[in-house]
Amino acid sequence: MLGAEAASVMALRTAKLALGGAEAELEAQLMVAEKAQAAWDLGVAFAKGALGTQPVTIARRSIAHYGKRVRANRRRLTGAR
Repeated sequence: MLGAEAASVMALRTAKLALGGAEAELEAQLMVAEKAQAAWDLGVAFAKGALGTQPVTIARRSIAHYGKRVRANRRRLTGAR
C-alpha cells in the first residue's frame, strides 16, 4: 500500500513542479526538507531502540513511519481532509 501511495504523491508533486513558479519552488524545498527530516527522525528512533530489536518489527515500524508522512502529503496535495 505504501508503494501505491508514494507513487500517487510522486505524480501529484511532479504535476505541481511541472507548472513551475513560486508554488513549484516551495514544493521542491518542502519535499527535500521533509525527506531529510523523516530520515533523521527514523535514525533517531532506531538509535533509541524505539523500532524494536527484531528485523520484522523494525521493518514494520519503519514502513509505518514513512507511511504516515506519505499519507499526510497525499492529503495535502489533493486537498483531502
